[in-house]
Amino acid sequence: MGMRTVADISRPEWDLSPADQALVTIIVPARNEEADIERTLTSLLCLDYENYQIIAVDDRSTDSTGRIIEELARSQSGAATRGRLSVLHVDRLPPGWLGKTHAMWAAAQQARGDWLLFTDADVCFQPDSLRRALAYTEREPADHLVVLPRIIMKTPGERMMVAFFQTLFLFGHRPWKVADPRAEDHMGVGAFNLLRRSSYEAVGSYKRLRMEVLDDMKLGKVVKKAGFRQRNVFGGDLISVYWVRGTLGMVANLSKNLFAILSFEWPRTMLTCLTLAFLNLWPFAGFGLASGVARIPYAIALLALALLYVGMSTKSPIPPYYFFLHPISSTLFIYALLQSAVLTLVRDGIIWRGTKYALAELRRGKV
Repeated sequence: MGMRTVADISRPEWDLSPADQALVTIIVPARNEEADIERTLTSLLCLDYENYQIIAVDDRSTDSTGRIIEELARSQSGAATRGRLSVLHVDRLPPGWLGKTHAMWAAAQQARGDWLLFTDADVCFQPDSLRRALAYTEREPADHLVVLPRIIMKTPGERMMVAFFQTLFLFGHRPWKVADPRAEDHMGVGAFNLLRRSSYEAVGSYKRLRMEVLDDMKLGKVVKKAGFRQRNVFGGDLISVYWVRGTLGMVANLSKNLFAILSFEWPRTMLTCLTLAFLNLWPFAGFGLASGVARIPYAIALLALALLYVGMSTKSPIPPYYFFLHPISSTLFIYALLQSAVLTLVRDGIIWRGTKYALAELRRGKV
């Protein structure tokens, strides 16, 4: 019910241009992104907002990412795009940094914009996406705007896993409460974090988040806690990302992040797994095992879950009948959480994009 109050800037009423044509610096960190980086940067070069620059960071790539960015930068022959894209090559990662947070911090050091837009190297932008977003920040004054992207899903397994993730997301962050300065709910999404430069510097920049695996959400957290105005909106098809590839692809993606969400705490992880099983699996099991009036509480719990899927289907392309796959997605999510914890503890750290980060260092650097 609360999600209905979250604006959708893809709607016709938001087809506006901001009065203040402030300079925006778009920062795109990329490590071994040869499959997607050209499409992402090409879509950014086609934005219909006039006053922006793009800094693409080749973060120690071992594939052709750096070459692709360089060729795109050299090919800017038109008057509208000439010099708009620049390349920053990172050859060495300093101690005490994650690769991605360092790449974004380094690019922000060179940025000239009054606004900073942090995005990922696999996101596709429609031409009017930035213009609409900036118009919204004028109408609904904001220091930090998060645009929720459309997640591309091609298989039933992908839809099943994204559906379960969305249910957790709704309860964990309550997007309709993000704009309320009295609520602790905050938001950050790697696909579109638009932030006033002054607010970014006031919260300590990415230097404060240098060892944060969940850098996008933690950026939103420190911005909200500092008292800055935070908003999140739906973007429709303005921004899209193919986030996971297959059911096991989602499990693999989550295995990097989930233990970090729980602050690398093993007891908390076990309690979370038990809670997830109780809330998401026990209603199905109880309804099947119970008889007579004892089934009624389980039926109520299942109806509540089913209504969640119905509600989400109004804002997502996932049909409500994916509710029937909820036990499978719940089990896989719990498995991913346990796998994330076990792998991190066994390896004494995480391996992300070919770089290992020690667990002790990650714990010291958490926000």
